Amino acid sequence: MTTSSTSSAHASGTFRIGGDLEVNRLGYGTMQLTGPGVWGPPKDHDEAIRVLKRAVELGVNFFDTADSYGPYVAEELLKEALHPYGDDVVIATKAGLTRTGPNEWPPLGRPEYLRQEAEMSLRRLGLDRIDLFQLHRIDPQVPLEDQVGELKKLQDEGKIRHIGLSEVTVDEVKAAQQIATIVSVQNLYNLQKRDAEELLDWSTEQGIGFIPWFPLATGGLTGADSPLSELAERKQASPAQIALAWLLKRSPVMLPIPGTSSVAHLEDNLRGAEIELTDDEFEELSKLGS
Repeated sequence: MTTSSTSSAHASGTFRIGGDLEVNRLGYGTMQLTGPGVWGPPKDHDEAIRVLKRAVELGVNFFDTADSYGPYVAEELLKEALHPYGDDVVIATKAGLTRTGPNEWPPLGRPEYLRQEAEMSLRRLGLDRIDLFQLHRIDPQVPLEDQVGELKKLQDEGKIRHIGLSEVTVDEVKAAQQIATIVSVQNLYNLQKRDAEELLDWSTEQGIGFIPWFPLATGGLTGADSPLSELAERKQASPAQIALAWLLKRSPVMLPIPGTSSVAHLEDNLRGAEIELTDDEFEELSKLGS
């Protein structure tokens, strides 16, 4: 195996989650390994396993998953493909959303439920401790101190190492930080959709990892006359690769987790880590989107 085929994710640089978990910044999100509507098993089980194994070969050592993906399917696939995990592999999972059917995600943040799901994730993943456990959504029906407080108890018991939050505001993170140390946030963010800009800037100042989900929404930005398409052609790259390169340059705390159920798409995405944008190219792309 040549060096160029095995070092893609390494080109993205590294970030220390919580100050002690060093990962290559370009990771992999497991949501797309499940069936339609993030429900049920993958259409091609063997290809899903190949994707996960190939990701490790290409230097990916940060995997983002959740109990609700499937539900449970993505965590089970990770264990099947990668257990026993390498010393440098970091697995982040989440709890706080239940599943009542395809594309349905009711929040549930009762402490006893979060504890149950953490215990079950440990078992499904084959871990003694979860490196990064994220509250998938803040449940508006349950006091924040009860939700984050239960994760803090699990942390104190040695069952989780670090705590993260998903789909939050700066004020919500600050409130959670009064209860426990928050080391990462995960919000919708990409070249086209940038509502979380304030949270990203604040996270950058604080040194908190920012995990953008849905990082490759470029559909509305491509086309014959699009600056994204023109730049991709100029750099002999795909628009997706350029979008990932933009994210990586946007902030040193950015940890993109593009997901796919195809080895070919995985390899294509990871080449985005090797693309270097000039400051002018970055500014040109930054004028796109919202």
